[in-house]
Amino acid sequence: MEERTSLNGAVRPVTRRGMVAGVVLALFSQMVRPQAWAASRRQAMQQVPGTEANAGRTSLHQEIEFSAPPARIYAVLLSAKEFAAFTGMPAEIDARAGGGFSMFGGMVVGRNVELVAGQRIVQAWRRATWEPGVYSMVKFELKAKGAGTTVVLDHTGFPKGDYDGLYSGWGERYWDPLHKYLA
Repeated sequence: MEERTSLNGAVRPVTRRGMVAGVVLALFSQMVRPQAWAASRRQAMQQVPGTEANAGRTSLHQEIEFSAPPARIYAVLLSAKEFAAFTGMPAEIDARAGGGFSMFGGMVVGRNVELVAGQRIVQAWRRATWEPGVYSMVKFELKAKGAGTTVVLDHTGFPKGDYDGLYSGWGERYWDPLHKYLA
């Protein structure tokens, strides 16, 4: 049986009743109040410790191909309206160097550190569930490849144990929806 570690460190089994209750709560919260829904999503994003091989990793690298040009990818990643449209979740993004952002209904927050139009985005990036003051660095390099773009993602400095969830999360929450949005 799968187990989860709660915020207070207690280990408890994941039950069918618990999973159903979580889904019902998330759906109800979404209908009643966006803040409550975002809070339930934050809890759902909390990580179970990664696989043993990845438990100590604090950086990841991904390269993703898109059929859109670099300027388009850059614009979508820095537009609150388009970011919300492709992820399906609320986003606030100040698209200036030094500007703050809140994405996925507040589950990810941070600040734009460096912006080079159509080429690079560097962000101080954190999950809302991390300890206060803990930030990682996210760098998107946008490289033209024919009529499309290769996005080179380097995410460094995140807490140990988060590698597996972050690695899959980039695909599930960014790359897959972005491919659909740009199609």
